[in-house]
Amino acid sequence: MKTQAAVVRATAQPFEVTTLELDAPAATEVQVKMIATGVCHTDAIVRDQIYPTFLPAVFGHEGAGIVEAVGSDIVSIKPGDRVVLGFNSCGRCAKCLAGAPAYCENFMSHNFACTRLDGSTAFSDNGEKVGSHFFGQSTFSQYTNVSARSVVKIDGDVPLELLGPLGCGLSTGAGAILNSLDVKTGDTVAVFGTGAVGSAAIMAAAATGATTIIAVDIHDSRLEQALELGATHTVNSRTDNPVEKIREITGDGVNYALDTTGVTAVTRQAAESLAINGTVGLVGAPAPGSEVTFEVGASLVRGWKFRTIIEGDAIPQDFIPRLVHLWRQGKFPLEKLVRTYSLENINDAFADSKSGEVIKPIIVF
Repeated sequence: MKTQAAVVRATAQPFEVTTLELDAPAATEVQVKMIATGVCHTDAIVRDQIYPTFLPAVFGHEGAGIVEAVGSDIVSIKPGDRVVLGFNSCGRCAKCLAGAPAYCENFMSHNFACTRLDGSTAFSDNGEKVGSHFFGQSTFSQYTNVSARSVVKIDGDVPLELLGPLGCGLSTGAGAILNSLDVKTGDTVAVFGTGAVGSAAIMAAAATGATTIIAVDIHDSRLEQALELGATHTVNSRTDNPVEKIREITGDGVNYALDTTGVTAVTRQAAESLAINGTVGLVGAPAPGSEVTFEVGASLVRGWKFRTIIEGDAIPQDFIPRLVHLWRQGKFPLEKLVRTYSLENINDAFADSKSGEVIKPIIVF
């Protein structure tokens, strides 16, 4: 079948909206008519090949839509189902079987290869292979074939136009707070970077009852938004030293600090803002080979911990419905973060995200 899609043909080139051929879904795949899909920083770093993938390719990995057809091995999903799409995993390795698919031993091949495991692609352009299955999805296309493990069925009365970002960025931020760090009522939290991931972390921290939630960013507009989302304090790290300000607010530091920026200097600031026995979590994606240093002497007696976090330690089929429930309760107001764009204006969406003008762009088909 024919489908409109946004293609990246070469490193750091803009998205080109064109017509591609989409093949039939394989036995373990689901064909989805996209309603909307979020724009994420990860799409930008593969567009620029900071994380290399097969090119040309269709990216996009925060999709929401309606099932059109299913492969021969699919039994629990049917045409007409409303779905949100999460990351992919093999389902067979030790980590997947232990309930930790975000740390799938085959994560890269199932999410970043932009091909099926046999090397084929779902998309083609006049006989040329075009990369597909980015995060099992490749949702910058009106229709796409999706790996079954990426599919999460959603109740019929929730707006699919809004929910795509639950598949990655918002799930990562909220999951970091609720799953990875296990923030509890009364805890103190600092979130470095208040883009989509950081905003989701702030909303989750507020929902779980953290008493002090400090948002750190260089954009005053985003800090003002953070207060609306549940932050109790803000720090502009362009004008103030965030470590000093956090200690001034808390006395000793925070129980938990989350770095969503991928900037190694910020990771060190997050660690230095911790209270005794505090924990810093890293969800940002610095370039491969990046390193961060920590002071050791004084740190030795403070017993702080560092951990990296992938996909918020979430199981998509469990965690995305939990976030929908929080949204229904008004505790996860993701509608405050978004601006919608057509597929034809996808490059504007990426530019507005990079400039900080928009927290979470959503492409609506």
